[in-house]
Amino acid sequence: MAELSKYRNIGIFAHVDAGKTTSTERILKLTGKIHKTGEVHDGAATTDFMEQEAERGITIQSAATTCFWKDHRLNIIDTPGHVDFTVEVYRSLKVLDGGVGVFCGSGGVEPQSETNWRYANDSEVARIIFVNKLDRLGADFYRVVDQVKNVLGANPLVMTLPIGTEDDFVGVVDVLSQKAYIWDDTGLPENYEITDIPADLVDDAAAYREQLIETAVEQDDDLMMAYMEGEEPSLEDIKRCIRSGTRTMDFFPTYCGSAFKNKGIQLILDAVVDYLPNPVEVDAQPLTDEETGEPTGETALVSVDEPFRALAFKIMDDRFGALTFIRIYSGTLNKGDTILNSATGKTERIGRMVEMHADDRTELSTAQAGDIIAVVGMKNVQTGHTLCDPKNPCTLEPMIFPEPVISIAVSPKDKGSTEKMGIAIGKMVAEDPSFQVETDEDSGETILKGMGELHLDIKVDILKRTYGVELTVGQPQVAYRETITQAIEDSYTHKKQSGGSGQFGKIDYRVKPGEQNSGFQFKSTVVGGNVPKEFFPAIEKGFKVMMEEGPLAGFPLLDVEIELFDGGFHAVDSSAVAFEIAAKGAYRQSMPKAGPQLLEPIMKVDVFTPEDHVGDVIGDLNRRRGMIKDQEAGATGVRIKADVPLSEMFGYIGSLRTMTSGRGQFSMEFSHYAACPANVAEAVIAAEKEKKAAK
Repeated sequence: MAELSKYRNIGIFAHVDAGKTTSTERILKLTGKIHKTGEVHDGAATTDFMEQEAERGITIQSAATTCFWKDHRLNIIDTPGHVDFTVEVYRSLKVLDGGVGVFCGSGGVEPQSETNWRYANDSEVARIIFVNKLDRLGADFYRVVDQVKNVLGANPLVMTLPIGTEDDFVGVVDVLSQKAYIWDDTGLPENYEITDIPADLVDDAAAYREQLIETAVEQDDDLMMAYMEGEEPSLEDIKRCIRSGTRTMDFFPTYCGSAFKNKGIQLILDAVVDYLPNPVEVDAQPLTDEETGEPTGETALVSVDEPFRALAFKIMDDRFGALTFIRIYSGTLNKGDTILNSATGKTERIGRMVEMHADDRTELSTAQAGDIIAVVGMKNVQTGHTLCDPKNPCTLEPMIFPEPVISIAVSPKDKGSTEKMGIAIGKMVAEDPSFQVETDEDSGETILKGMGELHLDIKVDILKRTYGVELTVGQPQVAYRETITQAIEDSYTHKKQSGGSGQFGKIDYRVKPGEQNSGFQFKSTVVGGNVPKEFFPAIEKGFKVMMEEGPLAGFPLLDVEIELFDGGFHAVDSSAVAFEIAAKGAYRQSMPKAGPQLLEPIMKVDVFTPEDHVGDVIGDLNRRRGMIKDQEAGATGVRIKADVPLSEMFGYIGSLRTMTSGRGQFSMEFSHYAACPANVAEAVIAAEKEKKAAK
C-alpha cells in the first residue's frame, strides 16, 4: 500500500488563455512523464487530445494524469477555462484536495478566474497561485498580486519575485532561501543556476521575506512570541506554518514564472509537495441520507482500513469503451470486486481498472484511498453517483449542476441517421451533466440544451465528426420563464356525476408571487377539516404538474406561492383524483388573472476591449438592452461588465470582432431571470402561438 502522505490530488484552473495546459505540459516534461513537449498553439498538447481541442487551442474536457516529483505522487487534472464548460471545473474541484490557480501576467484576474476561484472557495480547496506569462508584453507581477487581494479578496503570500520583465524576464528570486534561480537562453527547464540575488532586488527580497515570516508565524503562537522577541524561526518551522495556513486558506503561496519559456516550474512542483495538503489532511467528505439528501453528520474518513467509498465524477466514452473516473475516498478496490452503486441500488463487478495519462492508460490490479482512477465498462453509473461496499452502503454529498439557458432544435439530414443520433446523444448526455436533451412532443424535433453557443457548437461538431451524424440545426432558442405579479383569492369546484360514484372537490385558495428563485411553494391553513389532510398532497401535485406550462406562452412558471385556506368535500364522491383535477382547473382559472409576466434570462457579460473601441462597445451593449455595471482600465485595454438579456447576445462574438478589429474578447454566464419589456414579451408570445398553430 502506498503511503497517503506522499499523495497530492491537484487541479490546475484559470481563465481561458492564462496557460493552464502549457503549465501542465511543462510539469509532465519535468517529472519525466513525457519526453517531447507538445504546444497548445501547434495543437499538440498531451491533455488536449480531442480533435476540437487541438483545432481551437482550448481545453474542453478535464483530463487526468499522474506523475511523480521527489517521491511524491501527483494526480493532476487540467481543467477548461472557458465559461461554457465550468461544469468540468466544478466537478473536478469536488474530488481534488488542492489546486494551482494560474493567472496571466498581463491579463491578471480575469472573469473566468473569478468564477473558478469562487467555486474553489465553495469546495474549500487549498490553492497556490502561479502568475504565468511574465515574458509577455504588459506583464506585471505586482499588479496581479494586488488584483488577487482586491478582486478576489484573497491573501497572496509572495514566495518568489521576478527578475526582469517582458523580454528581459530571466528567472525568479526565492524569497525564503534568498537565492536567485536564473535560466539560460536554451529554453530547457533543467538549465538553470542558483546564484546570489541581483543587486537591485536585494532590498525588495529582504522586505518580502520579512512579510512572509510575519504572516507565516501567525499560525503558531509560540513561534510568534519568540519572533517578536527577535528570535528567527528555523526553515522547517516556517515551512510548517506556511503549510498549515495554506490548508486553512488563510493565505495562498504565490509564485511567478513563464511556463512557455520553462522558467519557474520547479518551484511550483516543490510548493505542491511542500504546502498543498495530502488526502488525509483535508476535511472528510460528508455522507448524506439517501432518502432526504440531508447530511447525516458522518463523513468518509480517508483511510485504507475503512470500508470502500468512492465518487464517480466524470464519464467519458473513448476508443476503448466507456470510462468512469472515480475518486476513492476510503478503503481499497481490487479487480473482480463487487461494489454497490447507492444511487441505483444495483451492484457492479469491477472488470478493468486503469490509471489515466490523458488518453493513454496503464492497467491496475488494485487501487486505494486517495487514488483517482478510471474503471472500464461500468453500466449504470452517472456523474455524482456514490460507489461503495455492499455491506456498508452510504451516499456521499452529491454534485449540483447549473441549469442550461440556451437550446437549439436539430434533426438528422438523412432519415436513416435518427437511431444513430439517439445513441450518440445518449452517450454525450452521460458525459456532460450540463448538456440536456428533450423531444418536443408536438413537432417531434430533438432539442439540445446547453450553457452557451460555443457549448452547443462543439456538441454538434462532435456528433458530426466522432459519430458521423450530419445535422440540420435550427435557430438558437432562449429558455424563457413566466411568473405572476398580483395576489388573488379564488375558489374552484370540480364535480362530475355520471352513474355510480361521482367526483367532488372544492378548494378555496390564495395565489401570490413568491420571492425571487423560491420556485413553487404550497402550504395549507385549512382548519376544521373542511378538506381532509389526506387530500393535501393531491392538491399540491395538481398545481405543481401545471407549473410546467405558464398561462402566457406555455413556458414554465416560477416563484409562485399557493395557500389552501378552505374548501369542501363529499363523504362518498371525494377522492385524491377529484382534488387533483380541481387543482388543475383552479390553475387554469386563476393564473391568467394573477397578472402573468414573461421572464427572460439575463447574462453576466464581461467584455475586454482595446481602449480606442470602448465607446463603440458600450453603445452596442446599450442597444442590446444591456445595463453597464462597471468598467475598469487595465494595462492592455478596458474590461466592461454588464447585464444583458441572452436573446440579444446571439452572434455577439462576430459583432465584437468587427468593432474591435478582432482584438476584443468576451465571456458570459447566466445571472438571473428578469421581467421582459412589454414589446419583447408580445413578440415572443405571438411567435409561440404561431408555432403552436402551425403544428
